Amino acid sequence: MTTFEIPVKEQVSENNQAIFNQLEKGLGFVPNLYAFFAKNDTALGDYLALQNRKSTLKAKEREVINLITSQVNGCRYCQSAHTVLGKMNGFSDEQIIELREGSASFDPKLDALVKFAKEVVKNRGNVSAGVKVALFEAGYTEANMIDIIMVIGDKIISNYIHNLAGFEIDFPIAPEL
Repeated sequence: MTTFEIPVKEQVSENNQAIFNQLEKGLGFVPNLYAFFAKNDTALGDYLALQNRKSTLKAKEREVINLITSQVNGCRYCQSAHTVLGKMNGFSDEQIIELREGSASFDPKLDALVKFAKEVVKNRGNVSAGVKVALFEAGYTEANMIDIIMVIGDKIISNYIHNLAGFEIDFPIAPEL
């Protein structure tokens, strides 16, 4: 199978139909990524629970992680979605590009975060001592580090789903780097 279809509400379980209704109410639509998860009776609810879990990180910090993880993993869907979300969290177009490139000259704390997250993703959790020290010197804690890994894990799931399925991107397409 090489072509994957996005299900409509009537094609998913009752539980997922209820989640679709919540998404439509909150977002105005059901993103294709979430709809694709709904092909599985429990994956959409599980994924949203992971994505919406309580965190020690601010929304802006989570977007930094989402942007760099999606860039490293080559997920055009998530690059596009998180470009929109990054703007909603106060980042400019230029800052989003810089974050996707792996730095944040505009904020030293976010710079340490984006460099740490990039190295975690590229090296599957093996981070150089200097990058790890820089993260903690920037003010992050061990609890924050655990949440950083949780956000990376969340984003790897969606990156891999889209990279495998290749369904249509229903956000404005992020620029190529």
